[in-house]
Amino acid sequence: MAKRNTTPKKDVSNSQIPLLNFQGKDIVGMLELNKKPKGCTIVEGFPGLGLIGSITTEFLINHLKTEKIGTFWFEDMPAAIAIHKGKLVPPIELHYNKTHNLVILHALTAPTGSEWKISDLVMRLARELKAKEILSLEGVGNQKLLEEGKGKIVQSKAKPKTYFFTNEDSNIPKLKEIAKPLKESIIMGVTGALLIKEKDIPTSALFIETSSSLPDSKASAEMIKSLNKYLGMKVNPKPLLKTAEEFEAKFKQILDNHKEATELKAEKHPNYFG
Repeated sequence: MAKRNTTPKKDVSNSQIPLLNFQGKDIVGMLELNKKPKGCTIVEGFPGLGLIGSITTEFLINHLKTEKIGTFWFEDMPAAIAIHKGKLVPPIELHYNKTHNLVILHALTAPTGSEWKISDLVMRLARELKAKEILSLEGVGNQKLLEEGKGKIVQSKAKPKTYFFTNEDSNIPKLKEIAKPLKESIIMGVTGALLIKEKDIPTSALFIETSSSLPDSKASAEMIKSLNKYLGMKVNPKPLLKTAEEFEAKFKQILDNHKEATELKAEKHPNYFG
């Protein structure tokens, strides 16, 4: 297993940019990079259904030879960090794999209400690196299994189906080799914002069926298989299945803590209307 390097180098290059202007106030974000690999593919995963994006990117970071190359934040991100097994877990971090020229954006922060701001930062990152492609990882609900599971993971014998959507027609033939076109759905979150706003850099999304809103390592393992084919990698997904309970417990604990901190912040700083 490759050792995860989480120590950024000292020669950090910071760029601070205004993201939005709301009622005359600039909302500021900071993109912090200590390495700028050009022409890379950016693989991003934010918490969503089944936590597919977060689990998959975490697994890639731990099983590819990667180094931490930066992080980013925005002004109104909740000032909450996670500690897991005595180590700091940044809410959003960037790792780089030289072999496949991949920048992996790993997020443990559920960006409810901040999707547009985060998408601006992802776009800024992509342009800064002259990225070849942005690839988003998401879960999509299998309604029958969700209803049967009632919030718990249902172990289905059927292989989860994988779907794709892209704003780049030239990517369709390659994506069709690993997934089915997404014909009818609602794409929310950072992925939805990126697909709408990003016109200059090819942006695609892979969706895999999940049977629960809880962490779903089984579906994430299938996502790894799809990424292997699409990106030409050889990452073995079996360790993910063997450590499924540990992965799922970790992400559930971190997200529960983040939710609690966010709710506490909202209580201390209420918004009044009317």
